Amino acid sequence: MIKQLDKVSVRERIARRAEKEIESGYYVNLGIGMPTMVANYIQEGKQVVLQSENGLLGIGKSPLETEVDPDLINAGKETVTAQAGASYFSNAESFAMIRGEHLNLAILGGMEVSEAGDLANWMIPGKMIKGMGGAMDIVHGAKKIVVIMDHVNKHNEPKILKKCSLPLTGEQVVNRIITDRAVMDVEENELVLVEVAEGWTVEEVIASTEAELKISDYLQTGAY
Repeated sequence: MIKQLDKVSVRERIARRAEKEIESGYYVNLGIGMPTMVANYIQEGKQVVLQSENGLLGIGKSPLETEVDPDLINAGKETVTAQAGASYFSNAESFAMIRGEHLNLAILGGMEVSEAGDLANWMIPGKMIKGMGGAMDIVHGAKKIVVIMDHVNKHNEPKILKKCSLPLTGEQVVNRIITDRAVMDVEENELVLVEVAEGWTVEEVIASTEAELKISDYLQTGAY
């Protein structure tokens, strides 16, 4: 059963679905964590440039053991590869790209998302954090924001809420949410259910979502 997939398989399925959001010619930022997996599934023939806020344009797939260069990392300090023609630059230039709205798409992780498209993804009060990172700039600079995440937390509690309880990264910034169970769009401060993943039903998705869901007239089931 799909519901019994291990964590790695679930994350891979989410990443593969997120890859479909990328169109040829796009400049894309992949956030820390699960979003970096998307680079491994970009389809042949798509001309895509991946950007990292620490100063790399042209990220490739995750390196094989023989390809690892400890000096070549992304913003999450994970080792990466660089495509032919990649360029390196300062952090200031990187954020000029982001703030100048030169990114077509950003795929970010999320701790919580509200029905209005508010995103919380940078801290949990009381836990040690390294800082805000670049997400607060990215959610306002990229032309489209897609959040990928588990539908519920480790306590089986909804992560898609009427209102976020954690400190916000940005208000009304999310365009689409992709989870292990469903795809939802934020439209005029309401969530629209557009796809249900294989192994889940509409009723199960609704039951595991605190926010109210409007069902799309073009809903796809078993979509990914």
